[in-house]
Amino acid sequence: LQSWAMNALIRISSVISNSPIIMNVDCDMYSNNCDTIRDALCFFLDEEVGHKIGFVQFPQNYKNLTKNNIYGNSHQVTNQVLMGGMDSVGGPMYVGTGCFHRREILCGRRFTEDYKEDWNGGIKDKTQESIDKIEEKAKSLAASTYEHDTQWGDEVGIKYGYPAEDIVTGLEIHCRGWKSVHSNPPRPAFLGVAPTTLAQTLLQHKRWSEGSFSIFLSKYCPFMFGHGKIKLRHQMGYSIYGLWAPNSIPTLYYVIIPSLALLKGISLFPEITSPWITPFIYVLCVENMYSLYEALSCGDTLKGWWNEQRMWMVRRITSYLYGLTDTVRKLLGLSKMTFAVTSKVSEENESKRYEQEIMEFGLSAPEYVIIATVALLNLICLVGGLSQIMTGGWNVLLNVFSPQIILCGMLVITNIPFYEAMFVRKDKGRIPFSVTLASISFVILALLVPIV
Repeated sequence: LQSWAMNALIRISSVISNSPIIMNVDCDMYSNNCDTIRDALCFFLDEEVGHKIGFVQFPQNYKNLTKNNIYGNSHQVTNQVLMGGMDSVGGPMYVGTGCFHRREILCGRRFTEDYKEDWNGGIKDKTQESIDKIEEKAKSLAASTYEHDTQWGDEVGIKYGYPAEDIVTGLEIHCRGWKSVHSNPPRPAFLGVAPTTLAQTLLQHKRWSEGSFSIFLSKYCPFMFGHGKIKLRHQMGYSIYGLWAPNSIPTLYYVIIPSLALLKGISLFPEITSPWITPFIYVLCVENMYSLYEALSCGDTLKGWWNEQRMWMVRRITSYLYGLTDTVRKLLGLSKMTFAVTSKVSEENESKRYEQEIMEFGLSAPEYVIIATVALLNLICLVGGLSQIMTGGWNVLLNVFSPQIILCGMLVITNIPFYEAMFVRKDKGRIPFSVTLASISFVILALLVPIV
């Protein structure tokens, strides 16, 4: 419905002002910077490269984030590093809000070097037509039957048929030769409302990962559709998001198998004294140190970075896993595409816990069972594994199992808020007992299954 509404508004605005520039913002976002329009027009009017720019994208920012970003919704690194980095290879993707487009590119125009915008061509003489006549035209353009047997939603306007229609639309604009610009002023251009519960956050990321993965598997896969049209690095920039969903599989492996192997006395990594352990230590240290540097340089706190690491794990084993399975089911014809709207409404007590940076559970949801199961499994495996090492020859076994102990230990530390929600907290936002009971059952089942 969002893409259809956007296309209808493109047509309706053509009989009202026919402005050469169109701005779109989500319904839960508002303008926070009076200079935003001027900033966007400065890019379009640039004498050297302005004629190449198809749209100017401002980042998604939120007004209700907590200090330490409890649910990892600030997107500061994405806004400042990833989206900014795409500027060097053709420009950022269109994210569906906070964007200024040329009207002509939304109507299918391809870029040519001799292109020149007619800035006066869109101005309508108000005296030419009566308001009633304009209103009548607008109604006909907004009719549900107007697009029948037309190219709207295909070659013209916002794309139809994809949960993430904004990404497909932006990709095709880039493939038609246009560039885009990422503008991230010190004062945020637009502000919206971030999810304030874990359930809202997971639903939002499930929708994003599912939409991006369905695009990656379609004819609009950046590597296939963009081949020969945009740079390889630009294709890779688009594909980062398209591969969120399948990233759930290796993540599930790393949060389950090494811990189970530790408990069962199976070594999966080189010994800590072996030179072959060097690549693993290098990747672990460098990746986390660089991630921390990016977060701190983008304005996050140390605790905020740690919360982001926890949420990356949680999203991968729940939201992205659901996005993967739902996409596969749709490809097999077992389900149809739906658009899940993320509710941003919370009860008073939930809002208070959010402000206090206490994670909100409360409901008996399948994703909470996955989270609690992984948390309990790692705790049991760490305690059991260390007990066996202490009773079976500390020095020898510690040398063999140190990498798995470190990995399992880090997961346990990461999962501390989940242990508190299961066994310590008494408020309504705790993990329900039914979820804890189900998780214990799955842990017992996992311990009984042989892994070799």
